Amino acid sequence: MTEKHLLILNQQQIQQKIDRIAYQILEDNFDEEEIVIAGIFPRGNKVARRIKEILDEIAPFRSKLVGIQLEKDSTSLIASTDFEVRDCSNKVVILVDDVMNSGKTLAYGFGVFRDVPLKKLRTVVLIDRNHKSFPMTTDYAGMALSTVLKEHVDVVLDEDGEEDAVYLR
Repeated sequence: MTEKHLLILNQQQIQQKIDRIAYQILEDNFDEEEIVIAGIFPRGNKVARRIKEILDEIAPFRSKLVGIQLEKDSTSLIASTDFEVRDCSNKVVILVDDVMNSGKTLAYGFGVFRDVPLKKLRTVVLIDRNHKSFPMTTDYAGMALSTVLKEHVDVVLDEDGEEDAVYLR
């Protein structure tokens, strides 16, 4: 690594954050029969999968993992999904990403469900950087991290040869 990286969260701390988020989701949705966990590819889907694994162990409800692929650099919503969006009608949807910076990605994620009557839509991020350009807030965040705009947060999950970690560079 030629750039300087500051470790923000190690593997154990990431797991603790994800565990806590899963318990918060359980508390907020205890009476549901099924919830939909929608992970934004690539790393948001990895966080979503881990949340689902915990919920499968602790929750009385079923959880369904689905994926959303967004063109994050586009000036308009361009998305593809691995599910029928209308199958989410009248269900709780948990929208998951790894890092929220400007809020644009989560705003686009909301757009995927704009024509579907949902029971509830909640958002999850592992790291909330607090640089909102869009009026987005997170319902569940592993960590709020105040950074300067030139800094970058790297989330490493399930990478070959690398331990899970969150770095600031």
